Amino acid sequence: MGRGFFFILLLIALPAMAQIYKYTDANGATAYSNQPPDGTSAQPVHLPPLNSIERQPPGEAAPAAEAARNEQPQKPYEVLELTGLPNTEALRSNNGTFTINVLIKPRLQGPHLMRLLLDDQPYGQPVNVPILQLVNIDRGEHRLAVQVIDGENVVQQSPTATFTVQRVHTP
Repeated sequence: MGRGFFFILLLIALPAMAQIYKYTDANGATAYSNQPPDGTSAQPVHLPPLNSIERQPPGEAAPAAEAARNEQPQKPYEVLELTGLPNTEALRSNNGTFTINVLIKPRLQGPHLMRLLLDDQPYGQPVNVPILQLVNIDRGEHRLAVQVIDGENVVQQSPTATFTVQRVHTP
């Protein structure tokens, strides 16, 4: 069966390798054929090489796909945002301690951890739970965001939320 299959494959491939001829027929129209016509001068047509694509080993991305991936980084989390912060009023916390929640969808993946950014600086230790506590935060206006990290690499960052802490000042 192996030789029969090879023979059929060879028969199919032969026409693809055949020469093409160009000539002018009796009506004056240009015609093409895989055999030169009798009694008419025909010129062989030289075709450019066919387009081909190099086979990529399994597990390797094609160069174009790699370039597209570099241009538009994919976000592994559809939703990553802070919740539990007041929008229009000050956050009252006499000792400057409060908790905030992180809304993240889908759930935090494998080696990823969450890290708070308070006034654009890392705050506290990275954690894998969506409830984060801030301790002894000074009164005044602050910026807060959360990052999903993988080691030292930032995978994704939430939008920055601005809020004001109100603390009772006693002399």
